Amino acid sequence: MENIVFNNITDFNKAQNLPAPENPLFTVGCKVLSEEEIQNCVSSQTEVSYTNRFYIISLKNIVSGEFIYGRTKYDSETGTMFFSSPDQTYTLKDIIVSSESWFIAFHEDFIAGTEIRKRIKNYNFFNYNVNEALHLSPKEENTIKTIFKTIETEYQNNQDEFSKDIILTHMEALLRYADRFYKRQFLNRKEINKALFTRFKEILDDYFESNLLEENGIPTAEWIAGKLGVSHRYMRDTIKSETGKTAVDQINLYLVEEAKSLLLAPNASISETAYKLGFEYPQYFSRLFKKKTGLSPKEYIESANMN
Repeated sequence: MENIVFNNITDFNKAQNLPAPENPLFTVGCKVLSEEEIQNCVSSQTEVSYTNRFYIISLKNIVSGEFIYGRTKYDSETGTMFFSSPDQTYTLKDIIVSSESWFIAFHEDFIAGTEIRKRIKNYNFFNYNVNEALHLSPKEENTIKTIFKTIETEYQNNQDEFSKDIILTHMEALLRYADRFYKRQFLNRKEINKALFTRFKEILDDYFESNLLEENGIPTAEWIAGKLGVSHRYMRDTIKSETGKTAVDQINLYLVEEAKSLLLAPNASISETAYKLGFEYPQYFSRLFKKKTGLSPKEYIESANMN
């Protein structure tokens, strides 16, 4: 995999076939791809990593592929905002974006001694550890684009003693809006995550009650994601965010809870329980049960009968 490092904003602009920045410590612009350039992206999909020695704020519409930043994979067909601090690395994998992408790049020296320098340290979205991108609604996207355009106009036309302060004021407004939209997204995601996990459990219930476990075996996380109509990665990340456990962990916990009831039925056997729950071999079931409960199936039955 190729790793490209941009030590300065001039090289960053040059790589995108954009003019040299008016200020070597700051640039703003809109990258517009022609149909030919978009097709070239489609035909030459590769994985490339980038490291910048400066801050980046960008607004992209990712049509397909992965935008990997730290442990986060950004993928969205709506407007997606991306924030990067100096010396952080991001990876583009089979990425295709729509024709228009906005960006601001600025060096730490550009904001030294300003209020915005203090604020950036408190914005979590400049941190690798943020677990999701900022996905904008059409109305929010228009708000952000308007600020980008205002900054660009000031940058292109008014390089005087007032210009930097005006640019910083608009940048501060942009970051305040981003903070607001992140908080909105967090609240919305909680309800969405909860609804998806509820449906996840309902699919498992239907599968069990239809005797499909015994007929077809334990469902895979990929199969359940298909029933939910979402990608496996999206389902995995959502369930992990909602419960702290992976989708596979949740499937295994479901099996163990059903096993507890089956094992206590009259004349139940461990092997029959294992087969009813989709296990090909009873020892695999016993191993999982003990791992999750601390007791073997036999010990669990004996313990229940003593109470």
